[in-house]
Amino acid sequence: MLVLYIDPGTGSMLFAILIGIISAGIWLLRGVWVKLRFLLSGGKKTEETEDTLPYVIFAEDKRYWNVFKPICEEFNRRETPLVYYTASPDDPALSADLPYVHAEFIGKGNRAFAKLNFLKADILLATTPGLEVYQWKRSKRVKWYVHMLHGPNEVVGYKMFGVDYYDALMLSGEYQARDTRFLEKKRGLPEKEIELIGIPYMDEMVRRLEKANLEDPITPAKERVVLIAPTWGTSGIFSKYGDQIIEKLLKTDYHIIIRPHPQSFVSEKEMMDALMQKYPESDRIEWNRDNDNFNVLRRADIMISDFSGVVFDFCLVFDKPLIYADTEFDASPYDVWWLETPYWTLTALPRIGAKLTQATLEKLPALIEECITDPKYAKGREEVRNETWVHPGEGTQRAVDYLIRKHEELERGE
Repeated sequence: MLVLYIDPGTGSMLFAILIGIISAGIWLLRGVWVKLRFLLSGGKKTEETEDTLPYVIFAEDKRYWNVFKPICEEFNRRETPLVYYTASPDDPALSADLPYVHAEFIGKGNRAFAKLNFLKADILLATTPGLEVYQWKRSKRVKWYVHMLHGPNEVVGYKMFGVDYYDALMLSGEYQARDTRFLEKKRGLPEKEIELIGIPYMDEMVRRLEKANLEDPITPAKERVVLIAPTWGTSGIFSKYGDQIIEKLLKTDYHIIIRPHPQSFVSEKEMMDALMQKYPESDRIEWNRDNDNFNVLRRADIMISDFSGVVFDFCLVFDKPLIYADTEFDASPYDVWWLETPYWTLTALPRIGAKLTQATLEKLPALIEECITDPKYAKGREEVRNETWVHPGEGTQRAVDYLIRKHEELERGE
């Protein structure tokens, strides 16, 4: 029996072609219908009955609720209606008590993008890259697309052309604006609007941490708590080091928490199943898959990671040190490949933590103690915080101010 196999890249391309054909057909039929209505009305202009949504947020996954939650709460506080579309049927937004925020599950994957491709809205806000590159196309009935980063690090860390077709970016650091302008010039693109807002979800994390420390102080553990938090893919520490880090830590009296990236359980399922079987939960090892990472970050004394964005949450909000793995970062698929200036993340990591190599792996416990006690890493965290986190405490207000101001401009036809 012959089985037809279509690889994901080809499938994505075919879906994009299909969407293009459907879009063209719909707009052709729509044009014919408008002309027919014009003739039937005796040449009088008729108005479309479908309402235009003023503000829409699209969340491709429930894990981005922490990014969007402060924005939704601020819209609700201002009694300004907002529509929140999510591609996760169990998104916390769907049960949030926010009367002015209408949250709706619009399907997973291509089904969600199909709805967005024909959306009628003034402003759409998303953290999803690849607009107009893959399945997600710009709707002719959306006036303004805004991208907000879901972490404090890079705008050039996306796959190539990740934000090229957005109209505006809400960023948190001057270096992000610099890199954006460089790529626009390099590619001959029109300049996008750039609004430096800060990092709303990290502002909320700081407030939450301050409250937790007052109401429920953590009792110091007898042993160090080490959090292993790798990203997924070939640059992740499990891909390069396998179980060596776990084995080294098991020879100490440290408590070990392993919190892989959620995508690892999808794209690297075989590897994750093998690790979880070899190292089951015990009084020494804990596997953490909580949707909210706040408590596990608060409990840990130090993190071992790689290029995962969570390192900045840990170091900049919780003010704790890092050991980052010496993995080879292949820049070729990403926008950073085009830059003529250093990749900011690679300049930040040595200032907030120590590098783990095959050589230093042999003395991992000593490296952990050095990172926790050496004051140079505390100084480095402050430097990095200042570079990537403008307007601390003001991110949410600045973000919503921009969206409302932009909507007013669109209404005036500016």
